[in-house]
Amino acid sequence: MVSTQALAMDGAELYVERTCIACHGAEGRVPVMSMYPALAGQNAPYMVNQMKDIKSGARNNSHSMAMANVMHMISDEEMNTVAEWLAGLPE
Repeated sequence: MVSTQALAMDGAELYVERTCIACHGAEGRVPVMSMYPALAGQNAPYMVNQMKDIKSGARNNSHSMAMANVMHMISDEEMNTVAEWLAGLPE
């Protein structure tokens, strides 16, 4: 089992390395465009489901197109790690 501190470090690092920060802003609090959601404090399973749907093409609309272009860079395990880290942040 991964410690909370290790999860936080990994989630924060992945959030930057996988370019989430470019659209969703620092710690997922202030997105760069109003059409992008703030992610801090959101439900982790919901975020994972949205990422998987975008990656698979099940969710395909004008708002998800930019994210679809980068989802190939993140594994399912990394999705979970990032989502758990974001869920643990204050809104």
